[in-house]
Amino acid sequence: MEYKYEMRNTAYLTDPVAYDIMLRKMTRDMKFMGYYSFIVGILTSLSIIGAIIGVPMIIAGIRLREASEMFLLYHQSNDRSFLLEAFEKQRRYFFIQKILILVGILFLILYIIFIIFAFSSGLFRDFRSFSE
Repeated sequence: MEYKYEMRNTAYLTDPVAYDIMLRKMTRDMKFMGYYSFIVGILTSLSIIGAIIGVPMIIAGIRLREASEMFLLYHQSNDRSFLLEAFEKQRRYFFIQKILILVGILFLILYIIFIIFAFSSGLFRDFRSFSE
C-alpha cells in the first residue's frame, strides 16, 4: 500500500520567513493550549474528586508548554536533540489527553447506563408526587 500525501501549502518549505512565521504561530498556540490546560486543571483540582482529572491536566499543560519551548530552541540552534525532546513532550501531552478523553467517555457511558437503570426500575417515580 503506497501512501500519498499532497501538501497544499508548501511555501514554508522554501521560504525561511514563512517557516519562521509558521513555527512562531504554532508555538504560540501550543503555549496557549498549555496554559489553558494548566488553568483548567487547577480549577478542576479545587475539589477532591476533581483532582483526579485536574492533576493530569496540569501535567499535560506543563508538557505542552515545554514542547513549545523545545521547538523554539530547535529553531534557534538547529540541534536535533531539541526537536526530539519537543516531540517527546508533545507525545506525552497527547497521551494524557487521550487517557482523559477515554475516562470521560467511560464515565459518560456509565452515567447513561445508570440513568436508564434508574428510570426503568422506577427509582424516580416518587418524584412525580412532588409536582402535584
